Amino acid sequence: MLRSIFLAGLAALALLPGAGTAADEKPRAVTTIAMIADVAGNVAGDCVQVDALMGPGIDPHLYEAKSSDVRRLRAADAILYAGYSLEGQLGNVLERLGADKPAVAVSPASIATGELISVQDLYGIDPHVWMDVSLWSKIAPTIAATLAEIAPGCADAMERRAAAYQQRLNALHGWIGNSIASIPERQRVLVTAHDAFAYYGRAYGIEVEGVQGISTDSEAGIRDIRRMVELTIERDVPAVFIESTINPRTVEAVIDGAADQDHEVTIGGELYSDAMGNEGTAEGTYIGMLRANTRTIVESLGGEPAPWPDALADWAERWQADDE
Repeated sequence: MLRSIFLAGLAALALLPGAGTAADEKPRAVTTIAMIADVAGNVAGDCVQVDALMGPGIDPHLYEAKSSDVRRLRAADAILYAGYSLEGQLGNVLERLGADKPAVAVSPASIATGELISVQDLYGIDPHVWMDVSLWSKIAPTIAATLAEIAPGCADAMERRAAAYQQRLNALHGWIGNSIASIPERQRVLVTAHDAFAYYGRAYGIEVEGVQGISTDSEAGIRDIRRMVELTIERDVPAVFIESTINPRTVEAVIDGAADQDHEVTIGGELYSDAMGNEGTAEGTYIGMLRANTRTIVESLGGEPAPWPDALADWAERWQADDE
């Protein structure tokens, strides 16, 4: 009799909305930018569902959270964001949500201030840490530790995956440096729409000049464009670059200004700065984003990309990214 009552009770519970499914659902982590989500996905494996608020072509400097975004953040078991003011006013919401769940600004939590100080002295607080692979790789253990709070049974596995992913990023870091070194020194100047590449320049030995500042919330002025025109002429820069999240008009103005002074400058290509490529493509991964940027920069400025590292051969095979 008691057994029958017990089984009947279980059956009734199974009919309730959501009953019997909560234990089977994976914990969910929400990130702000996709560059964090890709690292988190590599660390989490099958243990945690990872989603990003901001997809391809979204400028995080200008992003305004929708009510649906806030609901997603509140429903998440953990939140991972960049920090260093990248998310603007959304950062205040993220900090408040941290009272109820793990909510971590991965850059400040992972990277010693001393490693950033030379760039920040020049540029102010620069959030574009992902442009230096050696620095960005340090968020992997931080992410593993955060996700372990919501998936403790996977803690050891995630720690191992974080270490393995860091090794892959070490190989990427070396490849970028070797590739940039092939550019003739006089032409080793990267002119872009805004100052998103300062970490990249410091890490890989290329001078970086942005028409706009670190943030895109203000327009470039005539003086900024004139300064870029003079630089391209003085250094005989063959190409300048647009960005996937920014209107190309300021870069086009530099090209027109140089042409007025009989100096030909072309658009070297589109770079991924504040967002990755489309989901499901090689460029929609962090490794692929940096690979595409580096190939575009090196080939447009007169260099030759280094051979792709053996440590990343499986990545290239997965994404059918031939080393052309």
